[in-house]
Amino acid sequence: MRRWNLFFSCFHAGFGPMRGGFVAAFIALLVFPALGGTQQSQAPSPHVLKVRTEVVNVYAVVRDKKGRLVPNLTQNDFEITEDGVPQQIRYFSRATDTPLTLGMLVDTSPSQQRVLPIEQREANAFLQEVIRPKDLAFVLHFDIEVELLQDFTPDLARLTQAVDETVINGGGQGPLPSTYPAAHTGATHLYDAVWLASNDLMKNQVGRKVLILLTDGEDQGSKETLKAALEAAQKADVIIYSIDIVDRAFYGIGNLAFQGDSVLKKLSEETGGEVIRVTRKKDTSAAFQAIADQLRTQYLLGYTPTNRAHDGSYRRIRVQVRDGQYKVQARRGYYTPAQ
Repeated sequence: MRRWNLFFSCFHAGFGPMRGGFVAAFIALLVFPALGGTQQSQAPSPHVLKVRTEVVNVYAVVRDKKGRLVPNLTQNDFEITEDGVPQQIRYFSRATDTPLTLGMLVDTSPSQQRVLPIEQREANAFLQEVIRPKDLAFVLHFDIEVELLQDFTPDLARLTQAVDETVINGGGQGPLPSTYPAAHTGATHLYDAVWLASNDLMKNQVGRKVLILLTDGEDQGSKETLKAALEAAQKADVIIYSIDIVDRAFYGIGNLAFQGDSVLKKLSEETGGEVIRVTRKKDTSAAFQAIADQLRTQYLLGYTPTNRAHDGSYRRIRVQVRDGQYKVQARRGYYTPAQ
């Protein structure tokens, strides 16, 4: 079991810029000089020619004007632009059979006291439906700390056990004596959880990578900012789905300000996921089912950018269906590798 707290600066060290969305292939060819008229042998030239192909992968979900998922489009139905410049789609598939790497992030702060049992039940049902033998998943919880309850595994028994082990942390003091600076106290380290799940767990994985947040979106006490958490997710190429379960009575009774909805919208929409709001506990099952349906109808689009600069910049992506009657849900950009 891995436990993180606010003193996780070691995770920042030694990690160079991520290759957000890139798959790099290298082909090296030795170039030999032409043989002259002399019989003297010549050593091979040390010069190596490297040919590099880079592909940006984008997972997309498409709905018609009535909001129904559309699973039967072809490559010719799509168009992609990067920073407004049209790109040629070179790779296309329906991602239904693409292995899935999934992270379940469960908010165990006091605001989730009354909704956690239903979250646990429906999260386990979701894992049973979605995870297949070739998939991997992990479970972590966050409150005043971020703790990995189950590392990557396809074992459903271990995953459901980890979900069942989540418990509410009663407040500003964790289960161990606190060593946290006063400036960083707080019971909901959501941004830290997203940052660590993306940067420390997901960045070296390949294929479809999805984080599911079970939370009301409120952050209290994180070392990382919302901007840093989002950037880490984008560099790790993860898609964030948020099941927004808010105990309005908790915030009303405490006379506390609430802005979690906008936080979850930012994290999800920028990465190609969705916020699914749950206003009644019994709707939690439908929220998980909506995510499962989307994962079954994703398209995978790949293109080689016309802009070959490696400057670490953020590039805006727009995916559209040529027929304007459709709405496309896909990540809105990626970070290029830096030299």
